Amino acid sequence: MQIQIQAQDFPLTEALVDYVEHTINFVLSSRYEQIRRIAVRLSAVKGSRGRVDKRCRIQISLPRLQDVVIEESDRDLYVAVERATHRAGRTVNRRLKRQFFNKRKLFVPHKGRPLVLLGSH
Repeated sequence: MQIQIQAQDFPLTEALVDYVEHTINFVLSSRYEQIRRIAVRLSAVKGSRGRVDKRCRIQISLPRLQDVVIEESDRDLYVAVERATHRAGRTVNRRLKRQFFNKRKLFVPHKGRPLVLLGSH
C-alpha cells in the first residue's frame, strides 16, 4: 500500500511527513491489506475573516468501492491532519463492514422461504 503526500503553497518538511505517516499508520494499520492507495494533499486556503487556514485532503482507494475522500480545515495543520485521518478511518471501517455484510446477505435464504437441500426428500 502506498502513501503519497503532497503540499501546495508551503514546504513539505520531514517532521510533517513523519506526523502524517504516523497518524495514518495508527488509524488505518488494521485495514492496510484492504487499501490500495492513500493520497494526502496539504494546502493553504483562505478561511473566514481573512485568515489563512490549512486544509488536509485524504483520498483512500478501496478495491471494488468508491474512493473515500475526506477534507478538513483548521488554523493548525496538525489538527486538520488528525481530524481528517480519524474521519477517514471511521469511513473506511464503515464501508468495509457494509461491504462484508452485504456479501453475507447474498448467501442467506430469504425469510419465509424454506431452505431446499439437494438430494433430500
